[in-house]
This record gives sequence, structure tokens and C-alpha cells, in this order.
Amino acid sequence: MKKISVKLSFFVLILGSILACVPAKPKNEAWIQLFNGKDLNDWNIKIKGFPLNENFGNTFRVEDSLLKVRYDRYESFDGHFGHIFYKHPFSHYKIRVEYRFVGNQTPGGAGWAFRNSGIMIHGQSAESMELNQDFPVSIELQLLGGNGKDERSTLNLCTPGTNIVLNGKLWTEHCINSLSKTYHGDQWVTVEVEVQGDSIIRHTIDGKTVLEYTKPQLDEREQYFVKLLPPDKNKLLSKGSISLQAESHPIDFRKVELLNLGK
Repeated sequence: MKKISVKLSFFVLILGSILACVPAKPKNEAWIQLFNGKDLNDWNIKIKGFPLNENFGNTFRVEDSLLKVRYDRYESFDGHFGHIFYKHPFSHYKIRVEYRFVGNQTPGGAGWAFRNSGIMIHGQSAESMELNQDFPVSIELQLLGGNGKDERSTLNLCTPGTNIVLNGKLWTEHCINSLSKTYHGDQWVTVEVEVQGDSIIRHTIDGKTVLEYTKPQLDEREQYFVKLLPPDKNKLLSKGSISLQAESHPIDFRKVELLNLGK
């Protein structure tokens, strides 16, 4: 009996080791399609110089199952920066976006706005934006396209009305480049960003982290600081709106999806 018991124990030990090496079956991730491919019913539009939900020039539209940003009805861009806001704010999540730049920049657009757009997170609400406000106070995940020859990273960080902490230090400059490669032409690009409330924000392309920072917060130097500071005076941004930019260069969004991390 003793020998049998020893053999049985050895068998159980080996079986346990084998099972431990078998990867666990991944849980089904419930991604929410923020853009349904059909209409913009779940979104609000704010274009500089126009009231909420006045879609000047049909700037934001759905065609061919794409969310398109177009300026064919503009004579000149004339500083009409636009943003389209999803109806609900979020705090802890992953957001994945597929985009491509197309065509030519609209006359009157700034040189820096060539093949330039963005995903704004932890932003103020569309309703709280002023009539002639350029950009929502937010953390901008900047999307850039190449000009066919020069290096130009995408999924950078810009901070309209905000600051972040980078490598343990408060970052107060407006933009910082990511470590991504350059994406030239009209190719589709997929980007993903993990947002953990007011702690870590991580930018990822092709499975590679290209930028990471912490503690998104309101910038007390900015004109909207007092207006947006909550009653408890906490500058850290733990949640907010999500919006997509219109900055004078046509862009298509094929997918805008979100995985709510449940916090």
C-alpha cells in the first residue's frame, strides 16, 4: 500500500504540473461599439463658433459605414475646430480606434494641422464648452499622418488645459511625441489606449507601448481652470468625455470601440 500511495502522489504531482502549464482560457471581452456604423445618434457635436449640435457644413457624417470628417462645404477652414462627443463619460477603460487620413487639407487650415486629428479623453462635456472655445479641456491622444518622406510619430500626447506626470515629474509643456513609427499615405491605422482613472494612461500600437504617463490633471494656468475645478478642489481627472477631432484635414474613422474596465 505504501508503494501505491507514493506512485499515486507522484502521478498527481506530475498531472498538476502539466495543468499548470496549460494557459487559462481568456475571458470574452465585451467591447462596446461607440460608433455603430449607421448614424451619429449617440454623439453630440460642437464646432467653434456654432451652438451645440449645429453640424456646420455637415462636417461630421456617416457614409459607407464610416464616420467621416469632411470640409467640402467650407470655403475656408477659418478656425472652425470641431469635436464630436460620445454621449456618456467614462473612467476606467480601453479605447480602440481605426482611422485613416484622406485627401487634401482644407484651405485655411494651419500648417501643423496637416494630417492631424485626435481622440480627446477625460474631457469636459460638450454642453460646458463655450461658443468660441477651440478645444475641450482634456487629454488629447494626438493622431498624425506622415507626408511621405519625413518621420512623424502618431498617438502622441497633447494637453489642452491639462497637465500630466511623466517619469515622476509634472509635465507642463503642451505636447510630447510617442515612440511610434510613421504612418504615411491613406493606410488604416489601429491605436489602443488604456485609461485607469486618474492613475496610468498607456498608448499602444501594434501591441507595443509607445507612451505612458500618470496623474492627468487640470492646469491652473489655463482660463477654464476655475470653471472646471470641482467643489472638492481636486485637480486630478479621473473621468470625462470622449471626443474625436476635426482640425482641417479629412479623416475617416472605421471603428471606435471601448472596453469598460468596470470601475
